[in-house]
Amino acid sequence: MTTPLAPLGQIPAEIVTVADYISYAQARMTPQAWAYLTGGAADERLLHRNESAYQRYQIWPRVLRDLTVAHTRVSLLGKEYAYPIFLAPVAYQRLAHPEGELATALAAAAMQTPFVVSMQSSTDLAVLAAQAPGPQWLQWYWQLDQQASARLLTQAVQLGVEAIVLTVDAPVNGVRNREQRAQFCLPAGVEAVNLRGFAPQPALVSQAGQSPLFGTGFLQTAPTWAQVAEFIQDCPLPVLLKGILHPSDARQALEIGAAGIVVSNHGGRVLDAAPTPLQALPAVVQAVGASIPVLVDGGIRRGTDVFIALALGAKAVLIGRPYMYGLAAAGAAGVAHVLHILRTELEVTMALAGCHNLDAIQRDCLGDVY
Repeated sequence: MTTPLAPLGQIPAEIVTVADYISYAQARMTPQAWAYLTGGAADERLLHRNESAYQRYQIWPRVLRDLTVAHTRVSLLGKEYAYPIFLAPVAYQRLAHPEGELATALAAAAMQTPFVVSMQSSTDLAVLAAQAPGPQWLQWYWQLDQQASARLLTQAVQLGVEAIVLTVDAPVNGVRNREQRAQFCLPAGVEAVNLRGFAPQPALVSQAGQSPLFGTGFLQTAPTWAQVAEFIQDCPLPVLLKGILHPSDARQALEIGAAGIVVSNHGGRVLDAAPTPLQALPAVVQAVGASIPVLVDGGIRRGTDVFIALALGAKAVLIGRPYMYGLAAAGAAGVAHVLHILRTELEVTMALAGCHNLDAIQRDCLGDVY
């Protein structure tokens, strides 16, 4: 087996797009970690459709617009951010780079954008808050151990976490065949450190001839709308629900007090036959109107993709795999570079489309590809 290369000490000049990072990242990860980071559910059709969905649209160039006061600022949850590209939660980032989430947090702080820390972070939340003081949100999975959950939430508030992003689309993991073939398991020294002390979730084990999921009792711990509503009511931080695709679910999220929605299919890692986030986005936006912000992730690889998502109603976007490629290749510098690439591409797109700010990016900026 080939030993993974060391992270880059300097970013090569030929890396000028997100895609350019992929080969450098793969060379610096084990095959098992690469399968975990880049793999999707089942046949991975949705993984590819997440990206190709953006090819449906073209962007109308507009000329001779006044761009002297152009900017990309966005207001969200009572705060203003420099641009609408945030870092999505990705678990176990020390699989990609020795500094893991700390490198990501440092890059996010330097680039002035929120980092949504995974509940399954391989770096302690307190370490991130102390060493990388930038805007951080915390992704949340429903846990059986409510006392430990309350302690972690209290700690998050004390550390200055600004919002909770509750993932609601994965009561069970998808069938990830690429991970299975690679025989993925967490290596020594990589674990969900913020979940130490939590009572373990029940194991998904069945006997031959028994129902492999429904007969195990595993789903008895999955949350319901009523439980999430209570969590939102009691949480001292704004709670966004991540993993909404259906407009009826979006309306229900609004009704129970969600502060925002992230339209997401979990990066194509849960249900391979699901719609893409870009497909679902317009209906979700229509369902909630201007009542709460709608964000979107999945398949974003270019600044033009960001523009298209904003034109279809997203307030901001989140990227996952793109910055993980940068992290694996070059640590914090790679993450920062990926953000810089996408922000640059977005600003160039806005200028060529005649949009001086994000409010100017509307549906009529887009045409359909025939």
